[in-house]
Amino acid sequence: MTSELTLRKRNRAKSRSSRGLDRNSRFRKILSPFKRIPIYWLACIPLAALIVSVWDLAATAADPQAIEIPETLDAEYVQGVLNTVWIIVASVLVIFMNAGFGMLETGLCRQKNAVNILSKNLIVFALATIAYWAFGFSFMYGANGVGFIGMGGFFLSSGDPATYGLDPFPAGLPISVSFLFQVAFAATAATIVSGAVAERIKYDAFLIFSLLLTGLSYPISGHWVWGGGLLSSFGPEGAWSFADFAGSTVVHSVGGWAALVGAAILGPRMGKYEDGQPRAMPGHNLSLATLGCLILWIGWFGFNPGSELAATSNISYIAVTTNLAAAAGGVTGTLTSWIKDGKPDLTMTINGILAGLVAITAGCNDMPYWGAALTGAIGGILVVFSVSFFDSVAKIDDPVGAISVHLVNGVWGTLAVGIFGTGNIIAQAIGILTIGGFTVLMSFIFWYAISAVVGGIRVGEEEEFNGLDIGEHGMEAYSGFVKETSSSGITSSMPPGMSGDRGLM
Repeated sequence: MTSELTLRKRNRAKSRSSRGLDRNSRFRKILSPFKRIPIYWLACIPLAALIVSVWDLAATAADPQAIEIPETLDAEYVQGVLNTVWIIVASVLVIFMNAGFGMLETGLCRQKNAVNILSKNLIVFALATIAYWAFGFSFMYGANGVGFIGMGGFFLSSGDPATYGLDPFPAGLPISVSFLFQVAFAATAATIVSGAVAERIKYDAFLIFSLLLTGLSYPISGHWVWGGGLLSSFGPEGAWSFADFAGSTVVHSVGGWAALVGAAILGPRMGKYEDGQPRAMPGHNLSLATLGCLILWIGWFGFNPGSELAATSNISYIAVTTNLAAAAGGVTGTLTSWIKDGKPDLTMTINGILAGLVAITAGCNDMPYWGAALTGAIGGILVVFSVSFFDSVAKIDDPVGAISVHLVNGVWGTLAVGIFGTGNIIAQAIGILTIGGFTVLMSFIFWYAISAVVGGIRVGEEEEFNGLDIGEHGMEAYSGFVKETSSSGITSSMPPGMSGDRGLM
């Protein structure tokens, strides 16, 4: 009996041991892949978890406007979050417009200057971000200033929304989101200048001008309209208000006026005029130009609807008026060039679309659909004749038609608010002249001051003839491909007119 009990105990012990071995075997199989991992890599797992925790804590502590999430989400908080998300999306669309400007300008200019143009359009957003962060945002929206200029909270140093004229979240946007959206607009104004002065301006001169425009001139005139400044209330008993919803004048005309002054001071490109008559200098890649136009068209759905500064039902209305104006401008631009020159010109289709977009920007929020379409249609007609005027009559060489698109149609679109929209036509005209005069004055000061500092704002004749890609950047956009041999792409000799108006040398 004793031996039988002993045997049972031994069998149970063996069984338990066998089960333990099985478990240990399975455990070893699970761990076997990790045996090949060095021990110091395994030690990184808890370290990584610690870093993530500290990082999250630091990010929260660094945010001067950290938002506390309420235990019970109310409608106002949810609306505030939706507003924030929508404006971030709109900001990205507007920032992506820099790609559109880069493609458009590069395609409409000659291949020997492609690197220079792409470089300007890329760096300008970086420069605008720094200048607007340091000074521009405060000059434009700082609540501690006067009617002429805003003040306070430089370098986004204030965590109080009131410093920048904002309501606390969720009634208002967070400071960071407001800045992101507005800096995209500031960069657009500087990018407009790039096209009009293309193919003959010094790279460093353009960079300095971009810093001054986005950090000083544009924010000051913008403060007058959007920051509660001079043009927000004026006229008889302060009853007038300059209406520019998304920036036909504040952004586009400002960039256009600065471009006009720069192009006039620089003078035309070598070979542009022969015996006083303009010579065609075709762009090298209309595929890029068309792509740029489409990118800009899409980006404008952030530019205009985003200017609502909230996720309201009105953003869809704004999107439709924007699209109608662009479509109408493209159609009339094509038809006008077809009738005028005998052939439908793709570049005028492109400029007609952009003219419609610029024109509707001021009144897209409340203009009736028929008014939006008519505004864009007139813009498409204006841009065709405006390009011819500046080219043949004013003798101002604008390689991409930036002055005609942004200045002429910025003025037209702002006036259209008083015709088809709810604005006062007299107040609109006063605002256009005030901002235009200030921008022209500041641009002259900037260009001549820069010329004195860098020894002229225009490249030398040999560098212009060979292309700015080599002279300014030491590289080519189409290395290994057959290149044009002259500024006109026809002959290998120096083109006529090289001793003409050279601008600031």
